[in-house]
Amino acid sequence: MHEELRAALAGLLDGLPPKQAAQAVDRLIANYRGRTPTDAPVLRDRADVAAYAAYRMPATFEAVRAALTAFAARVPDWSPATHVDIGGGTGAATWATAATWEGHHSTVLDWAQPALDLGRELAAKTLPDTEWRRQTIGEGLTVPAGTDLVTVSYVLGELRPEDRRAVVAAAATAARAVVLIEPGTPDGYLRIREARTQLTEAGLRIVAPCPHSDTCPIVPGEDWCHFSARVSRSSLHRQVKGGSLPYEDEKFSYVAATTLDATPAPARIIRKPQLRKGQVLLDLCTTHEGLQRTTVTKRHGTHYREARDASWGDDWS
Repeated sequence: MHEELRAALAGLLDGLPPKQAAQAVDRLIANYRGRTPTDAPVLRDRADVAAYAAYRMPATFEAVRAALTAFAARVPDWSPATHVDIGGGTGAATWATAATWEGHHSTVLDWAQPALDLGRELAAKTLPDTEWRRQTIGEGLTVPAGTDLVTVSYVLGELRPEDRRAVVAAAATAARAVVLIEPGTPDGYLRIREARTQLTEAGLRIVAPCPHSDTCPIVPGEDWCHFSARVSRSSLHRQVKGGSLPYEDEKFSYVAATTLDATPAPARIIRKPQLRKGQVLLDLCTTHEGLQRTTVTKRHGTHYREARDASWGDDWS
């Protein structure tokens, strides 16, 4: 799906002057996250949506795909038949779901018709079994009972607290699996943490990234749980941010919960592993001991080789 998405996005900005596209992205980045009431989306027209999609869809896709991959590893014999993407906009999370599983029907719900229209256009050839539906995201939202998978990515921060709770409740009530993704900032983590509590209170089990469904051991204000996904940078990325590297790292926080028979990993690597001469330092969130640092040395044999190959966000046992 990565190359198919890049190809679909490639023609988006044809005819839109590069300076205008960069200015649109700059304005949208400054105003889009966390300040938008559900009845007044900031993505106002096709130019807005095209610029924002070209800039943000690859990063959202990679973050959501990383979260879904971690969840899929805990339910290896399961795949969704139905998927609802709440606040899905131009459909980045739907592309990520198609990159993880095959043979499902997706429904994208969003309040911005221009975003839905462009999402449908982008996905027409690659994701034909997708429905694009205008829907207020907040109180009154419902998800069809028995839906297999609900994704909510980079949306909770745009909502009023009561709407945020309503969206999580709708997902938790109807779906077999719920995966929520937010920016990997302290505030994004707090929104995930709040939603995580709501999911467990609704009876779902947390299977990623956490190795348990108990209270998160991180002390708010002292640290936050987040991960990283590498994203190839387009020319628009480089123009807007003025960077020269061919990639950037998208930081994100997430939680995956389910009613399925699934067991979380014994531990999760929650920081980039530190390589030292003859040893690897791993910061872990564990099932029973909370947060801990473990040192894996050459005398651990196979474990040492595994630790050297391990990445931030991987399972650990």
